[in-house]
Formats: sequence, structure tokens, C-alpha cells
Amino acid sequence: MVKKFKGKTWVVGDDIDTDQIFHGQYLPLTDPKEMAKHAMEFVPGMEDFIKKVKPGDIVIAGKNFGCGSSREHAVVCLQENGVSCVMADSFARIFYRNAVNLGFPLMECPGISKIVKTGDKVEVNLETGEVTNLSTKKKLKGQPPSGLELEIAKKGGLLNYLKG
Repeated sequence: MVKKFKGKTWVVGDDIDTDQIFHGQYLPLTDPKEMAKHAMEFVPGMEDFIKKVKPGDIVIAGKNFGCGSSREHAVVCLQENGVSCVMADSFARIFYRNAVNLGFPLMECPGISKIVKTGDKVEVNLETGEVTNLSTKKKLKGQPPSGLELEIAKKGGLLNYLKG
């Protein structure tokens, strides 16, 4: 697993729930490629996300990202669109666990939503927690994932990790 990411950002606000990231009307979908077509569809200001997101892009969020119902689809649709990681001021516990279980990199970084705008280029080091906004040169230190969380991500998720 890559532990350093560099990408263009998509910034969203506080309390973005899983129904906004991946709406409940699409829950019958099982093909990740089909799920990806509906990522962030109900997030205010993200109307162009599906048309413009590129592999390697990074989602930056305010507080409580991924609140609401437990929905792995919310993680899968971001992964399938090539989002390299999500950083937020804080995460809802259940979204955080789902992301770890699916091997999707994320990092809590209080204040990140205040120093990054959509379109900025950001570099993230998951091992050290260092974040640099390459567009403004501002730096911040987040809470890096634990060693176990990094190992789970490296294996591609909890099931692969448990299989050894």
C-alpha cells in the first residue's frame, strides 16, 4: 500500500452522511463500477464530482464525515472512483471502521478543512501524519493511522489481513 499520496482535492463540509456519499436508493447495486457512478451525488457542491474526479484525487472533509447508517457502499464508491484517501477534521466511528475494514486509507486531521480548498494539490504522508497543501505551502500534522490499520490497508482489507 502506498503510504504517501499527492493529489487534487475535493473539499466538503461537516456532517456529510453516508446517504449523501452513496444514497440509499442505490443500495440494491452490487457492482462497484455501478456504485461509483453515484458517489457524492447528494453532497452539496459536489454536482461535478463524478464527471471530474480522477484517480489519485483526495477528499477533504470537515467534522463527522460518514455519519449516519453503516454503509460499506459509501467507501466502495470512493475507492472505485480512484480516490486515494480521505482526510477529515473528524470521522464518524462507523465510517472509519468500514474504511479500515475495506483497506481504504484515511486520516483524521483536525483543521484540514480550513487550510484546503477544492482544487488545491495536497501531499499526505500516512506514516507520519504530515500534510502539505502544495498550492499554499501550509502544513498540518494529522493523527496517522495505527500500525495495524496500515497493515490492514496494505493487505487490501480486513478479510485479506486475517487470511494472512
